[in-house]
Amino acid sequence: MYKIIKKISRIFISKKIFIKNEKIFRSLVYLFYIGKNKQCNICNRKLRKFIILNNGDQLCPGCGSLGRNRRLWDILKDDIKTENISILDFSPSRCLYYKFKSIDKINYVSSDFKNEFLADKKYDITGIDCPSENFDIIICYHILEHIADDRRAIKELGRVLKPAGKCYIQTPFKEGEIYENYSITDPKERVKHFGQEDHLRIYSITGLKQRIEESGLKVEIKQFIIENENYYGFSETESLLLVNR
Repeated sequence: MYKIIKKISRIFISKKIFIKNEKIFRSLVYLFYIGKNKQCNICNRKLRKFIILNNGDQLCPGCGSLGRNRRLWDILKDDIKTENISILDFSPSRCLYYKFKSIDKINYVSSDFKNEFLADKKYDITGIDCPSENFDIIICYHILEHIADDRRAIKELGRVLKPAGKCYIQTPFKEGEIYENYSITDPKERVKHFGQEDHLRIYSITGLKQRIEESGLKVEIKQFIIENENYYGFSETESLLLVNR
């Protein structure tokens, strides 16, 4: 059902119009998935089932969240209980953008350099135009694999992070070591080598941890595995790096 609706909507509705009216469109799609078997912890809608995408990820029909978005919110919901907490989010998912914007007690700043996501700022992650020690939480999800000078970006993340702050970093990961080759510039070749046409490398978990630690930052590897009931549709296997100063 979802694939049919999506195909028809792409024919008749532009991306700009969809984003502007996304909540209305998704509320209509949600009617086909109402149930009690599952629940999205971002929009809190109860579902008969999540939408299973081609890559196996589980999409919420009500807000468009993916498993990693719901996992991140599950982690962050305890961090944001303090009032006036400041958050910097790079190229945010729309579901989390709307969620954070609905919370008055936090200072949420979203940034996107290429105007492809909903954003308040247009920060260059390799030269963030804001004071040092400015944010309690930084979300850097699926960003660094796009950045040529990722070491400089990592240093900037550390610079703008408050001394007791937390930076959550995630990228696609592979086994072994980091694989990068800057001579590969053709989009088709990048898909073949890195998995996506605008990716510049594939990190390993330990390789990215080491690269971050080279900047003087502390890193903790967080790994999640779900073997039984997955009520909230989290990614069944997932890793992220928790970075502190």
